[in-house]
Amino acid sequence: MFRYIVRRVIGAVFVLWLISLITFWLFFTLPNILGANPAVLFAGRSPTPAIVAAVSHHLGLDQPFWTQYWHFLSGIFVGRNFGPGQNCPAPCLGFSFINGQPVWQEIISDLPVDISLAVGAAIIWLVAGVSIGILSALRPRSIFDRAAMGVALAGVSLPIYFTGLLALSIFTFGPIQIFPNLHFVGFTQNPISWARNLILPWLCLAFLYAALYARLTRAQMLETMTEDYIRTARAKGLPERTVIFKHALRSAITPIVTIFGLDVGILLGSAVLTEQTFSLTGIGRLAIQSIGARDLPVVLGVTLFAAFFVVVANILVDIAYAYLDPRVQYS
Repeated sequence: MFRYIVRRVIGAVFVLWLISLITFWLFFTLPNILGANPAVLFAGRSPTPAIVAAVSHHLGLDQPFWTQYWHFLSGIFVGRNFGPGQNCPAPCLGFSFINGQPVWQEIISDLPVDISLAVGAAIIWLVAGVSIGILSALRPRSIFDRAAMGVALAGVSLPIYFTGLLALSIFTFGPIQIFPNLHFVGFTQNPISWARNLILPWLCLAFLYAALYARLTRAQMLETMTEDYIRTARAKGLPERTVIFKHALRSAITPIVTIFGLDVGILLGSAVLTEQTFSLTGIGRLAIQSIGARDLPVVLGVTLFAAFFVVVANILVDIAYAYLDPRVQYS
């Protein structure tokens, strides 16, 4: 197991390095090739060629690609100095073209919103989706199964900006004003207000994902319940609860764990539609604003940050396989 984890970590480091190399080339080298110098974005309105050249030199954009990339990569680990009063401590992802703030500080300041959204919604959709899927699989073609799968189909089909706006019109601005305040409050400041102000985004986000998890759990459980080892376990006289949760669910949960890790990793990297719908200032909204303003360092930083979460989630999912499914063995 230890050797496998080491191999996966080495592979993850290589993937992150490759992503950083490609994204850096796309954001800072390709525009120069196409005749769009990124220094123009930092030089203010109607800059002269002399100002653009000075900004390019200040940012190191006039250097060869590998020199620029080495400075960027080393800055992540040891920091970087852009000049007097512009010391960027590690991990340094550069300075914003728009407000001159370190990119890492902007990401970290918005990260609690994404963590709160992802953790709360993930708990709801995992418990609700898997539970409904198991009950539907145990009673196939029943009234509960048909009703649950109908709701799940609606949940998969309806986007978050529809269910979110509908929920806001009913429970915030409509006749049932249960959640009047939706501004984000940190967990350490007031845990009750933190949960109260996020429960509506949690439910809307969980409704979308729980529907998918319910359908997937039902399909996997229906297939697993027909296996020979399930019939053998029942023939031994094991309790039905043991057969379902210890034998059937452990075998059927592998693909669920796979998509759960990816979904949580993506949400931690950005929950763009949810943040836009509920006016939450997280990494996703930061990315949208930076793209609109062509703030390339921030876009690059958010891209690498989101990729990091997805890669780490994949590693954790692979490790979890050995504990959840006894058929999985690592050599």
